[in-house]
Amino acid sequence: MDSALIYPGLGEVAAGRKVAMAVSGGADSLLSLILLKESGADVFAMHGCFLGREKAVPAVQGLEKRCTDLGVELHVVDLTGEFDSLVIEPFVQEYLKGNTPNPCAMCNPEIKFGLLGRAARERGAELLGTGHYVRMAEHTEFGRVLVRGADMGKDQSYFLSLVPAKDLHRGVFPLGEHSKEHTYAELERRGVEIPLPSESQEICFVPDDDYRSFLVERNVKLPGPGNVMLSSGKVIGKHEGLWRYTLGQRKGLGIAWTEPLYVLDKDMSRNVLIVGTRDELDAEGCLADRFNYLIEFQRWPAIVFVKTRYRQRSKPARARLDGGRIYFDFIEPHSRPTPGQIVAAYTEDGAVLGGGIILG
Repeated sequence: MDSALIYPGLGEVAAGRKVAMAVSGGADSLLSLILLKESGADVFAMHGCFLGREKAVPAVQGLEKRCTDLGVELHVVDLTGEFDSLVIEPFVQEYLKGNTPNPCAMCNPEIKFGLLGRAARERGAELLGTGHYVRMAEHTEFGRVLVRGADMGKDQSYFLSLVPAKDLHRGVFPLGEHSKEHTYAELERRGVEIPLPSESQEICFVPDDDYRSFLVERNVKLPGPGNVMLSSGKVIGKHEGLWRYTLGQRKGLGIAWTEPLYVLDKDMSRNVLIVGTRDELDAEGCLADRFNYLIEFQRWPAIVFVKTRYRQRSKPARARLDGGRIYFDFIEPHSRPTPGQIVAAYTEDGAVLGGGIILG
């Protein structure tokens, strides 16, 4: 139900204002740039090089042509070193701790809305546009809020839940009411060629989404093999290094058993992988740290709706403060959350209350 939410049109938000549009070379940010131009915004494009200027050449060359056609300036900002220190290295360190990090959710506050947003403001921008499928709305109770995108299958609010409210309030999201299919259709209708037509991989800096090979090639000291143990304490096999496994994993355990086994936990102090059956996977709640409150906790409703994975349906929970952390008591059965991943909390009508890092 969206009765408490008022969605201003793109023209109401951006017309006559100086807007920097973050462009990657893909379909989403390209159509967003076009829509901002058509809305009457004083728009320019910004492309961040995160993996080195050489790798950015195809995107930059394509963007230069598209921007020339549109009559907008393109600024290229090299953030390779910052991206490595703020996103890639923490990604590696989290795996060494036994966690499963979410680098995309970390990139948004640190890089896109952080350093790239700062560079945009230095160039006179009032607002920063991105191609995320999310919306900003006026909530009758909470004021300006981040809300799920209209296309629930593409909604990316989960990945923006760690971005500070002050930065989100400077954000503009032209695709909030669109679907992915509509984005491609609009570009085709306009005859616009996409510089990078293929969809980006899950983690931009990990080739073929193979994080195990990436960690090996990063040349860091990785924990070695150890015991695989049932929750009862019975040893039933050997693992190849705890960093190779994630909670809830079923395939690739290499253990023959009377029924399917799943990863339940990782005991880093003993170098033990703990596994169990499907009925042991459900959790009663989860604890989150480093929580980014987009709406003050004191104003939260009694029942909130949480996601601990991107593709998961949000489920009801009760939230309570636990020291400087926040604990979510799940009301419905919920698969075991993965330490290092993000928990995002929502109101029933889809406003994002905030997000934090799952501890367990």
